[in-house]
Amino acid sequence: MILQALADYYNRAVSLDAGALPPPGWERKRLPFIIEIRTDGMLVQIVDTQTGEGARLVPAEFLVPLAPKKSVNIATALLWGNVEYALGVPVNNKPDRVASAHKAFVAAITDRFGHQPDDEGIGAVLRFLTVLPYDELVADSAWPQLAQGNPFISFRLPGDPDLICRRPVVRAALDGPAEAADGRCIVTGDPARIARLHASIKGVRGTNTSGASLVSFNLSASESYGRTQGYNAPVSEDTVFRYTTALNTLLRPDSKQKQAIGDTTFVYWAERPADELVERGVSLLFSEPVRDDPDRNASVVSDILVGLRTGARPAGAGGGRFYLLGLAPNVARVAVRAWIVAGAIDIGQRIVRHFDDIEIDRPPKSHRYPSLYWLLRSTAVLEKAENIQPILEGEVIRAILEGRPYPISLLAAAVARSRAEQDVTPDRAALIKATINRLRRSTGVPREELSVALDPANPDPAYRLGRLFAALERAQEMASPGLNATIRDRFYGAASSTPITVFPRLLSLKNHHVAKVESTGLRIWIERLVGEIIDGIPEIPAHLSLEQQGAFAIGYYHQRQDFFRKHTTENGESN
Repeated sequence: MILQALADYYNRAVSLDAGALPPPGWERKRLPFIIEIRTDGMLVQIVDTQTGEGARLVPAEFLVPLAPKKSVNIATALLWGNVEYALGVPVNNKPDRVASAHKAFVAAITDRFGHQPDDEGIGAVLRFLTVLPYDELVADSAWPQLAQGNPFISFRLPGDPDLICRRPVVRAALDGPAEAADGRCIVTGDPARIARLHASIKGVRGTNTSGASLVSFNLSASESYGRTQGYNAPVSEDTVFRYTTALNTLLRPDSKQKQAIGDTTFVYWAERPADELVERGVSLLFSEPVRDDPDRNASVVSDILVGLRTGARPAGAGGGRFYLLGLAPNVARVAVRAWIVAGAIDIGQRIVRHFDDIEIDRPPKSHRYPSLYWLLRSTAVLEKAENIQPILEGEVIRAILEGRPYPISLLAAAVARSRAEQDVTPDRAALIKATINRLRRSTGVPREELSVALDPANPDPAYRLGRLFAALERAQEMASPGLNATIRDRFYGAASSTPITVFPRLLSLKNHHVAKVESTGLRIWIERLVGEIIDGIPEIPAHLSLEQQGAFAIGYYHQRQDFFRKHTTENGESN
């Protein structure tokens, strides 16, 4: 199913724009340098294709013949390659290996076009490689970069807008009739030439820069019935090209349909172009707002959510499917961490539901639409992305896009970090509220849900205990302004898990704190608030369950946020 969906995405992209993805037998490659040669094989110059400044130099991209898959073996591309292959100059490897690689490079040309080809461009390359004017190459100002970095290079005739590897004779050779079928493709069901090796997948966080395999068989224990490597799961060479090209395109650094969270890299796409709005909606889950200006894109996000909520979409949309694929490194392979398939309309509605569920009363400078990156980071030790629980991001994304309850491990992580740091941040509060509400809905038994902002009528004892803890902390702050540490720093963990061990003492301390408040109006206000909260608590429980600890955190957070708003006492004083 994954391979078929990716192959279909390739077909969709090509049908919309013939140049969107490379045709079979070709690939796009960034070549920092082009060697210009005359038809007699003499060097003209080394052309630097890079643009930008300093470390941000970006090489130009070219359409070149598809390179064979290689790891430690010698396997050469046609008429392009790195300096060691194309010129036979040792950079990173021993001279003997480089000599063998360069010999293979020349042989790939002569085996296909002969030693005296009719095409003047290919003939120029062979004459150049025969003479190989090393002294002239070294004298060129660009040579130090070639000799040190071993970059990819190719060849071009002066005044020719295209590379020699793109000349008509080369295209005709690569676009010729396919080889005879030797099996039946398990993806298409058609007789075809079966791929022995599948091209590497590049761009998955944590894998080698050379890429890793999504489908591979390199152990005898994985093989059966005398079949080796790719013949154990026969996929045609054409299908392999289409699915790997589509996936590598989705994984490009500049892809707008890719995001990495923790050790998992996610890509997503819609089956139909008309469902682009849903693709944009999913991107909201991953977008990272700028901390200095968190609401810079708030209007854009709001417009997308309004469109998804109201069902606004181009004519003809809605009948297609939506796909999300999560990949993680696994030695020399990429492992499938998540695979979600659903109707595009359903996905759009579930995205809206997710943002509705995580809505919480936030401070003025807090981002309104936090991405999964920030939400999950709030559950990690030191709020570092590398500390996010490895499986958590996949489970959360699956819950969002499948419309299921968030994993209980998400609630546990958010509550644990709140206790460990004695702080309920807006992102943690959003996760706790959303997780508890979805769990309550899933039971089928009507239960009151946690609100976006302070709910004084909420009868939940755990929620009220959180409010009470915030009120007692506020009394301490009014009694001793400028405190470096409050009761939250000492007692939040115990108050939120075993309240009976803490609250009797805190209520006793409250009387001491209130007595120190100079303003009569503030003393009356805090006493009244504490009394109203306690009236709804029949008794202080000995222990709170995980869900109750979450409700405690939300009660505390809501009450603290309410304190940030201006209230006036009966005497007209601000509290």
